[in-house]
This record gives sequence, C-alpha cells and structure tokens, in this order.
Amino acid sequence: MTALTRNPARAGLDSRVNVLGWNPPEIGSWAEAFSGADGVVNLAGEPIAEKRWTAAQKERILRSRVDATNAVVAAIRQAEPRPSVLVNGSAVGHYGPTANERIDETAVPGADFLAFVTQEWESAARQVEALGVRLVIVRTGIVLGPGGGALPRLTLPFRLYGGGPLSAPNRWLSWIQLEDEVGIILYALDHDVRGAVNATAPNPVTVGEFSRRIGSTLRSPSWNPLLRTAINLILGERSSSLFAGQRALPDAIQRAGYEFRYPELDEALRVSLGR
Repeated sequence: MTALTRNPARAGLDSRVNVLGWNPPEIGSWAEAFSGADGVVNLAGEPIAEKRWTAAQKERILRSRVDATNAVVAAIRQAEPRPSVLVNGSAVGHYGPTANERIDETAVPGADFLAFVTQEWESAARQVEALGVRLVIVRTGIVLGPGGGALPRLTLPFRLYGGGPLSAPNRWLSWIQLEDEVGIILYALDHDVRGAVNATAPNPVTVGEFSRRIGSTLRSPSWNPLLRTAINLILGERSSSLFAGQRALPDAIQRAGYEFRYPELDEALRVSLGR
C-alpha cells in the first residue's frame, strides 16, 4: 500500500505503508506507484470548516480538490498497467439545501458554493472513465469518529454544558460513522460499484434530534438557544453550507450489497465518543 501526502514526515502511518510526497498539480516520481496498483482512493482536499471563507480560502478549497484529482487522473493515464478503479471523494453538499426532501444519488446538484465545488471535483474524476477505469464517487456526510474530524468540534459545547441545536432544528443532517465510511470505500474497491454513492447512514436525523442525542450520550444539556447564534457568528457563510440540510440516503451502496455496521445514531455516537 502506498499513501501520498504533502508532508511525509507528519503522516504518522503504519511502517508497512509506503509514504510518498506529492505536490499536485505537479506530476512527480510518485506517479510511478500507480503502475500495477489494483486501485486508487483520492480524498485529498483543503478542510472546509477550519478557516473563514474568504475569496482566497474558497479558491484553495476548490483548487486543492480539482488539482489533486487532475494529478491522479494524469498518473492513471500514464500508468502501465493502469489501476482498475478510482474511488474519488465528494460530499452530500453536492445537493445543496434540500429541506425535507428524501435525496438519493439521482438528485440534481444544488447551486451554493459547496455544490459548485463538488461538481467541479466530480467532473475532474470522470475523466478516468474514458480510460476504461471504473469510477466510484463517494458523497460523504458528516463523519462521526473518535480522535478527529467533525465530532470533537460539534460536541465541545455539550462537554462544557452549553450544548444546543447547531442550526435550525428542523434541518436534516446526514451522518456516517467512520468505520462505515472506510467500509464503503473498501467495498467500492472490491465490488462492481459504479458512479456516485452517498456515504451516509440509512437513518439521517434532524439537527434538533442530533443535538438531543449528543446531549443524552454525554449526559449534558442540549437546549442552549444561543449556540446556533454563536456558531453563525463564528463560522459565517460556512455555517449555512455545512448545516444546509440534506436528507441523503445511501440507496446506491445498499443496492450494491453493502451492510452498515452503524445504521443508528445512538450506537454510532456511543462508539465514536467512547461511551
């Protein structure tokens, strides 16, 4: 197994993993690792929630995804033999705000910033189909897992006994436990899955219910009416997009035979929070 990273010294991966440095869109010696590889997983991209969305930051969010994917496609194009499959990242932000509507992979894209980013990202990935490479696009929801990702930030107010709804309580939130996110990626590599799949648990919840479940798991209040206002002030435009509300269902991957380990939120939170 080979991993590509901009900073190999900070990768912190198992010694059995061959870690190579890369700097997309440049094509360097790292591309040689694609020859003879069974498959490629590309999840590279600037984090969307860590910095305020200035014009420059928006450009970094977009270019980091598109440039990395273009570089991956270029490496696959020159590989001999070529990998048989590319599993490429995307997000349920692809659909934009969808209110109470049940969303599957056939839904039309939204019109906000994150929807635009995912369309450009996915379009870059689709270039491999002309090379005869099977493509799976993984549209991920909010990932719940220990030690990183979104959950520590989402649960911090609850740990300080100031928890409450993170946005409008009636908006839908599509989530997935980390083990199922990894499970879907591995399943897509090994099975004849094609096209877009929603990497979301089959039981999305509203923001209000999500907040109540976190509070219950941590045995902390979940009614603070000021939290939503504070999040809007801190995140700015990011808040409306991150909590835009998608009721996205994993129809495609379930039809392909994937079985979720954590289909229900309570158990996913318990495992993710170490309870």
